[in-house]
Amino acid sequence: MHILPLLILPLLSTASVLQHRYDHDHSHNVKRNLPSTWYHHPSHPVHSLFRRDENITYAPVGSTEWAAGYPPDPPALPDVKTIPAEWLAALNDAIARKAIPDIPLSKNTTDDGNPVYPTGVDPNSPEICSSTYQCRIPGDVWDAPAGFLGLSFDDGPEAGSGKLIEFLKTNNQQVTHFMIGSNIRDNPDAFIQEFNLGNDIAVHTWTHPHMTTQSNEQVVAELGWTMQIIHNSTNGRVPKFWRPPYGDSDKRVTAIAKEVFGLTTIIWNQDTDDWSLTDSPPGTTAAKINSSMHQWLTGPKTPGLIILEHELSNQSVATFMSAYPVMQQQNWNIMSLAQLIGQNASYQNADNSTSPVNDVNIINAKSGSPPSAPSSTSSTPTNLQASGQPSVVSSNPSPTSSTKPNSASPRWVMGPTAILSVAVIFMLWR
Repeated sequence: MHILPLLILPLLSTASVLQHRYDHDHSHNVKRNLPSTWYHHPSHPVHSLFRRDENITYAPVGSTEWAAGYPPDPPALPDVKTIPAEWLAALNDAIARKAIPDIPLSKNTTDDGNPVYPTGVDPNSPEICSSTYQCRIPGDVWDAPAGFLGLSFDDGPEAGSGKLIEFLKTNNQQVTHFMIGSNIRDNPDAFIQEFNLGNDIAVHTWTHPHMTTQSNEQVVAELGWTMQIIHNSTNGRVPKFWRPPYGDSDKRVTAIAKEVFGLTTIIWNQDTDDWSLTDSPPGTTAAKINSSMHQWLTGPKTPGLIILEHELSNQSVATFMSAYPVMQQQNWNIMSLAQLIGQNASYQNADNSTSPVNDVNIINAKSGSPPSAPSSTSSTPTNLQASGQPSVVSSNPSPTSSTKPNSASPRWVMGPTAILSVAVIFMLWR
């Protein structure tokens, strides 16, 4: 009779171990299929790199202490020597797995503004696939679904942000802001207002360089510091999307964004050139933009529209305001771009800017829906105060210097085989 516990114990132990592996298995044990499938496990770097410590009192957004935690003013690029070791470890891990293509860097040119690759390197080749040269990397987003228009604005917070904020508020319209990290640091009040409107915050690098000209470490710094300031200033949200400045990316840059930080690259299929309205002389005019907008908005709805627009100036925002009624009259399904592409999930660990922030968010990017996996809610965010005093924000502690291990206890569940085995043994024992 005493043999029963001895027979059952290994089965119970096996069931417990199997379930523990399901809950906490390291992502290296999951077959990778870049870029169509991206797994976020609790142990994946994107969670450990940007995990908040509830025992730390974070400096308010806009405070001197908050701003001091980030790289100095552009045009100087972020110093790669100050990159947190955890970010570099994630990069080196991806390189070791051969997930980051080893391709040459491009160089800036004074001719047409497009960076050029070394002689003999074809930017449209499958190995390079430069988006500057209109090569589309599988998994990168260029088009909206048919009938949809994804709204987004680059380069904020900037001079035109105030005018844009008032218009969006009046029309109860949400958009995605692809923000420059240093602009967030320098314009915290506008950032707070845009976030508090429920708009989605995405990444547009720290200093706005041509990303294919940057080394692997520089790409990590440009993305990582921008993610860090967004994360620390939005109650812990981890951005899900990024847009390369000038639309300049290739397979190497896109892979670093995806493999190290879990970011999906979004480009566009129509360009207003509104950024050049305030150039001297102007590179375009409001009349030209209005004409282009009318053509796009009254034309075919397949594919849907992703229009490049900026909140750089009141002039650029005014061209959007003029086109907005046409968007409505032409019966476009108008959405914030991050909500549209993310299928109602704008962040890697939160549905939107007002929803709870999750500790774990395992997403299958191919289907757009989370598979069955444990997920816990850590907090429900409170809007940041207009005075610049948010409820929970961060200066910039080293991303994982005070990271606490996942405290969630693994669930013990017996699988069907284990249950059947126990039942058979019990019957024999009787």
